[in-house]
Parts: sequence; C-alpha cells; structure tokens
Amino acid sequence: MRAIRVGLAVLLVTAGGLAATRVFTGRAPATPAEAAAPSLAVATVTRADLANSRMMPGTLGYGTGVTVRGSGPGIVTQLPTVGATVRRGKPLFRVDDQPVLVLFGDTPLFRALDKTGLTGRDVAELRENLAMLGYASHRVRDNDVLDAGLLDAVHQWQPDVPISPARAVVLDGPGRVSALTAHSGDPAAGDLFTVTGTAKVVTVPVEPTDTVRPGAAVSVELPNGTTTPGVVSTISTVAGETQPGETPKLSVTIKLGKPADVAKLDAAAVRVRFADQVRKQVLTVPVGALVALREGGYAVQKRDGTLVPAKTGMFADGLVEVSGDALTEGLEVVTTP
Repeated sequence: MRAIRVGLAVLLVTAGGLAATRVFTGRAPATPAEAAAPSLAVATVTRADLANSRMMPGTLGYGTGVTVRGSGPGIVTQLPTVGATVRRGKPLFRVDDQPVLVLFGDTPLFRALDKTGLTGRDVAELRENLAMLGYASHRVRDNDVLDAGLLDAVHQWQPDVPISPARAVVLDGPGRVSALTAHSGDPAAGDLFTVTGTAKVVTVPVEPTDTVRPGAAVSVELPNGTTTPGVVSTISTVAGETQPGETPKLSVTIKLGKPADVAKLDAAAVRVRFADQVRKQVLTVPVGALVALREGGYAVQKRDGTLVPAKTGMFADGLVEVSGDALTEGLEVVTTP
C-alpha cells in the first residue's frame, strides 16, 4: 500500500518504520527539505464520546418576561420594586390605594367571585389557591362550583377584599419583577410591569428551522471563561420581534445544572455549545494519525511501520472516530505532535 500522512507534505519512513532518531557521522549538513521534515509522536487508540458541536451567543438572566396588566377602573398608587418576589396570596401592587392580590393558575379572573352558584374553571382555581394558602373548603358538589363552604373560606382569608378582576391578578407561578412599564398615577387598566421566573436561565435566539431539541445537553461558557452544564428546557413556538430585514428568531431557554456557578451574576452575555451529533464510546485517534492511502481510504501506522486499515467516522475536537478489524483500544499508533 502506498500512503501519504494526512496533513503532511512529506513522510519520512525508514526501513525500521520511523525516522525518530538521526545519528550524525560526519555526513553533510541536512538539506532544507530534511530540516523541515516534521517530527512524529505516538498516540494510543482510545474509546471516547465524540460530538459535533457549535457555539451560539446567549444571554444569562431570568428568562423571557410576562407582562402583567391591570383590570378595571382606578389609578395605580403603588408598584412593586424591580427584583421583588411574586408570592401566592400576597399583595403585588395597589390601585386606588387598595391591595391587588396574587393567585396562581392559568385562567384570568373575568368576574367577581362573590356569589354562590357560580361555576367554572376560575372557581376551581380559587378553591385550589385557598387550599394552598391553608383555607381548605368542604365542597358540597364539585371543585368548579362556588358553594357556601368556598365563600366562607374566601371571607376567612380576606374579610374585606372581594375576589374580582380589579382586586386580584392571576399569574402562572412564583416570579420576580424584572421591569416596570407604568408609573404611579397611571390608569390601572394597562400594562404595569414584567414578571420572569425566579431561577436564572440562559436564552439563545435560533432560526425557526434550527434542529435544537428539548432535553438536549449543552455547555455554557461564562464571561470568566469557565463552563457550566445545562439542558434545553423549552423552545418558543412564536418568533420574537426583530428589526426590519432581520429573520424572526425563536427563543431557546436553557436550565442550568449548577446554579451556584452563576450565583454572583444577574445578567451576562454567554456562549452556548450545542452538540448536533453525538457518538458514544467509539474508538478514536488524533486526526494527525490518519494516513491517506493512494488507492483510497485511510490507515493508521503502528510503531513498527505497519499500516492498519481504518474506516473513519465523525471528526470532532481534533479526534476522529475509527473502526477496523485490527483496531483495538490501547493500540499505539504514529501521529503528528
């Protein structure tokens, strides 16, 4: 087999297999071609995971915010501070100097819940919230029926506050106020502030045609150069707003595996490494160990100069996946330094 070392213009192979040592016995100085000949080293065939990866810019923060809107008449008399925690059953802001309480759920309040006989998902949501706050009610019929027991629980919790769209707001869970969009004195019926989650996450804008999948493991490079693990938790289904001429992007949210690594950062520009393809526990050698055969294909060279045919697979991080009948883990092969 005639062979050419991959990435080298010239490969010097002696009868013993390697030009590893040169002994000077009064011969003429080396020619420029000899002086430029690259040295060789020995590597071991190892078993490892390989991954084709790409780096994409991202942002560390608290994730995409949800805008909280007020309802009903009145004037905003107090807003929360940025960074304030949103808690179930607690006042979040004030309208006409009256507290607006927080409930958790996915059905916004659209009517006052103050009369027995009302039915609906908003009633079941109120019952669940009161139970979580320690005001469990004995239901006469179903969860979604406002009966006397539920109304009594409401009065125990808030004797003087009616549960209505003007006096309560429904959010999807605990959160953190990230930005204010209104001021004291503004009408209550409008956008007031933005709420995010309480855990720090990384968001990455991607093309709608991107192949990122939920559950994929990633590595996040922090501003100080260290990395921390993460996993793709959600991918938005609606493209965000862009500048004229830009392609709309989806937002990938990454949950961090070690939150303590970012405890001192509130927001930062980061880079995220996505693995597009992963090969688990395959035989690998450095790319410099490949020898291109003139008749086609590749081989690796043993210490004694013998060429061993090798079928190549994935290339990643300076390594290449190899397979072949004569290739085994631990085999020593010649490579470039």
